[in-house]
Amino acid sequence: MFKKWSMFAAAGALTLGLAACSSSSTDENNENVSGGSYPERAVTVVAPSGAGGGWDLTARSISKIMSDTELMEQPLTVENKPGGGGAVFMAEFATKEADNDYMLMVKSPPILINNHKAEGNSPYGYKDTKPLAQLTRDYGAIVVKADSEFDSLTSLLDAIKADPSNITLAGGSAPGSMDHLVGILPVFEYGIDPKSVKYVSYDGGGEAIASLLGGNADVIATDASTITEYVKSGDVRVLAVSSPEKLEGELSDVPTFKEAGLDTDFTIWRGIFGPKNMSDAAFEYWNTKLSEMVETEEWKAELEKNGWASEYRNADDFTTYLEEQEKVIIELLTALDMQKQ
Repeated sequence: MFKKWSMFAAAGALTLGLAACSSSSTDENNENVSGGSYPERAVTVVAPSGAGGGWDLTARSISKIMSDTELMEQPLTVENKPGGGGAVFMAEFATKEADNDYMLMVKSPPILINNHKAEGNSPYGYKDTKPLAQLTRDYGAIVVKADSEFDSLTSLLDAIKADPSNITLAGGSAPGSMDHLVGILPVFEYGIDPKSVKYVSYDGGGEAIASLLGGNADVIATDASTITEYVKSGDVRVLAVSSPEKLEGELSDVPTFKEAGLDTDFTIWRGIFGPKNMSDAAFEYWNTKLSEMVETEEWKAELEKNGWASEYRNADDFTTYLEEQEKVIIELLTALDMQKQ
């Protein structure tokens, strides 16, 4: 049995160059041979989920900071395009939008997980995009209603072990995807068959939280940062977080998986991607703007407000990191008998 489930595997020392996929040439001012300057109109950043989850919050934070700091002269608008835990829009982004310099996408480990899981897998992965930057890291949380009978991760796992059919686990991603993996990792480490757990998927963390508060789920697995406001309001209780060490702020008293007796952890990175055939001008523009954004005080304040840890990697380093992460994902899914053949 594996004892380390960190999605935050160290990137290799080798930095790979991104291949330029556009035939257009650019100068240092991001001007095309035609004389136009990118961007000439509004750019859309897509959160491939409903409102309220980690992708949505990340996209809106990027949009807000780009506007507040005036790093962009053109608007950066946010669109929610839910479906299949991000897989529905991923197919559109990799095909119909492959040449669209004016559409970006926020994503996290599901871009790898959905591409390699057996059930409902996506034929498209990060190689069908142009990785631009990793921005943050976050952790998973196992959450119940404030008045739940479960007061610890162990008490929940004991109930699942006694009768898996009696407990409903929900998450904001498809079966075999990120929230599902966060939820079943402690189950697996506790010696319970993960396939016996009843999992219900929703399009985004916001819908999963609503299902919990509405009594349609006994427990949810979600991003630690997105649950903080519900902890403050007294609506939910977090049984455990997947960080290697205790978190700060509102969740500082919550035990980690390891403190609950399970030798496992799970880190959630978030990044931003361009279309596969993004032009040189657009790629250089975003490589520069995102590196500038993460240095602003406004971005640092946004990180603190949302409970995110900064983890910036530029386009080259992010691509190398994704290659390493893909190996970790395949190993994880194989161990859980969820790897596509």
